[in-house]
Amino acid sequence: MAFKEQVVCDADCQSTLDGIPMIETSSGLKYQDIKKGRGPSPPTGYQVTVHYTALTPSGQVFASSYESGKPYDVRVGAGQIVKGLDEGLLTMQVGGIRRIYIPGELAFPKGLASAPGRPRIPPNSPCIFDVNLLYIPGLDFDEEDYE
Repeated sequence: MAFKEQVVCDADCQSTLDGIPMIETSSGLKYQDIKKGRGPSPPTGYQVTVHYTALTPSGQVFASSYESGKPYDVRVGAGQIVKGLDEGLLTMQVGGIRRIYIPGELAFPKGLASAPGRPRIPPNSPCIFDVNLLYIPGLDFDEEDYE
């Protein structure tokens, strides 16, 4: 499969977004749960393993874990990623797929230089992340408790 085809929210998913409720948080972050996960949400400071695709508001991909072929590991709530992505991950559950609409002030306040062939992200520009929460190492749970 070509890189451009390896996205979290494919064409079938895109067509269903209109029917999925939009949640807005007090910070202005918005998200849609494309697929609800199961189990607990990651506590602040825990590492999570995700696949993600980052897009401009016009839908241009500017970063993706699929490019390397490996999921991305990050500690949530520790300031390792943009504020909006941190906030959006903290309420996800394992197996969940979420489209996160991040306002400019929670994204890249100083902008983001572009990789070759990718769009540049101007300062305080909004962006979109499609995220699949794959695993929370060290936080095992009994699936029967979450049915």
